Amino acid sequence: MSGDIARLAAEYWDFRARTGPTWAHLIGDYRYAATVEDVSRTAEDEQVAAAREFERRALAVDPSALGVQDRITRDLLAFDAGANADLAETRLAEIAVDPIGGPQASLPVTLSRLTMPDESVAEAMLAKLEGIGRLLADLADRHREGAARGWTPPRFAVEGAVRQIDAWLAQPPERDPILAGLRPPAVDGTAQQAWLERARAAVEDHVRPGLATYRRVLADEIAPLARPDERAGLAWLEGGDGAYARAIRLFTTREASAEEIHRVGLEQVERLADEYRELGPEVLGTGDLETILERLRSDPSLHYATGAEIMVTARAALARAEQAMARWFGTVPAATCAVEETAHGAQGFYFPPAQDGSRDGVFFINTSDPSVWGRFEMESTAFHEGIPGHHLQGTISSELRGLPDFRRHAWVTAYGEGWGLYAERLADEMGLYGTALDRIGMLSNDSLRACRLVVDTGLHAMGWSRAQAIEYMVRNSPMREAHVRAEVDRYICSPGQALAYMLGRLEIQRIRARAEQRLGDAFDIRAFHDVVLTSGSMLLDTLAALVDDWAAAGGPRREGRATA
Repeated sequence: MSGDIARLAAEYWDFRARTGPTWAHLIGDYRYAATVEDVSRTAEDEQVAAAREFERRALAVDPSALGVQDRITRDLLAFDAGANADLAETRLAEIAVDPIGGPQASLPVTLSRLTMPDESVAEAMLAKLEGIGRLLADLADRHREGAARGWTPPRFAVEGAVRQIDAWLAQPPERDPILAGLRPPAVDGTAQQAWLERARAAVEDHVRPGLATYRRVLADEIAPLARPDERAGLAWLEGGDGAYARAIRLFTTREASAEEIHRVGLEQVERLADEYRELGPEVLGTGDLETILERLRSDPSLHYATGAEIMVTARAALARAEQAMARWFGTVPAATCAVEETAHGAQGFYFPPAQDGSRDGVFFINTSDPSVWGRFEMESTAFHEGIPGHHLQGTISSELRGLPDFRRHAWVTAYGEGWGLYAERLADEMGLYGTALDRIGMLSNDSLRACRLVVDTGLHAMGWSRAQAIEYMVRNSPMREAHVRAEVDRYICSPGQALAYMLGRLEIQRIRARAEQRLGDAFDIRAFHDVVLTSGSMLLDTLAALVDDWAAAGGPRREGRATA
């Protein structure tokens, strides 16, 4: 029976790599390096049907005949295939215009991280560049399909994407943002120059015309029909409530209602208010919540002036965390975590290492406007994205032996982002924060994630306007309005994803507290973290059961766990 589930997992891994070739290339699987994602309606229908068949086959396997790790594989595969098919069937692709994560924003960053270890992959990369034109044309067609049935994206997203495309195309072809980041293999100078000339031709003949077509459809056909700020969320679309329920299930791995999640968010915002009042006198000389939030938001001395300062702080924080790892984790990753500046994408984000060792993990920091970063935010963000956060969790998973490739590279948002947020609080236990001001940054990041529960559900289930969501977050967090606007726009364009952070963190904390209560003095934090991290990404219910079994056995290092 274990052989059956192993074969199914191998087939599913191939399916995921084939339908997500850019993601596969990013982690060092070069089998489909010549292709880009097929986002056409036909391809989506085919992928949904295939995912349904994987779900059916996984559920047909009797879990009672499986060992612990094979049960995790079965359950995760069935969920991943089924929940993603559920969400794809809502046709959110038809309204997926996104100034934060859309192709016009993400392509230059992502393509710059695709390694080309040899000439065959470099040759495949040229075909990938040519395919981007088709991808953009297919996206335009999907938006037309949505408009024909009354499903249109928010106007701010369309206008933002158009501005980004205009800025891109204003660059001369020889300085195209994609070309600037490409890194061909280290061959002799003549061959490399020839490759670059062909890449330039692919960008000029395929990528840029595709962008121009995409821009024309957005500006001329979609913008006049786009939804105003007052109707930005899914709540205003026919069938939007059902789509949001499916998004909640995918990103939280739970069946929780939007109303329940909204209440949890309100409770967390209130708890954080008490923590600010407790720490405020030491840091800012006042316990008045409104004054604390306003000082953190607007005092220039509490914000960075240069990107160089930001990088120094981040690298020093991760160096401290790396030195402390062994005291808190029995298993640590072999790959290191680099810190790099970028002018694109979110404020901070993480790219995992390539499985072939050609690239370590990277924590990217957007320093295009250093003043956006509060001095109090950088350390907690570094701990979230790097160590002990995503780098530790994701890299340990990718380095595990004895797990199917699907499990080693799976991403369950509630588990992964829940761990990232748990890591920020764990860093406090580890004594990693440099000052009390850095500790208040931990609260600031918590405010962001707590407000997300309120705002995401407010927008997509309760019909909040964009302005209402912005006003709530400004009033209940230390973030500047410009940062809040970007965050709210992200939630509008990616329904449900933002719920995973706080809900995942709260569940990991609950699971740990239950184990501590059960084991008492026998509880070992290093062993607990091994249980959490050495079976790869998983559903929250699976994690709870895994830790419960470990605690019931007296808290030993578990037999049968995967090893790094």
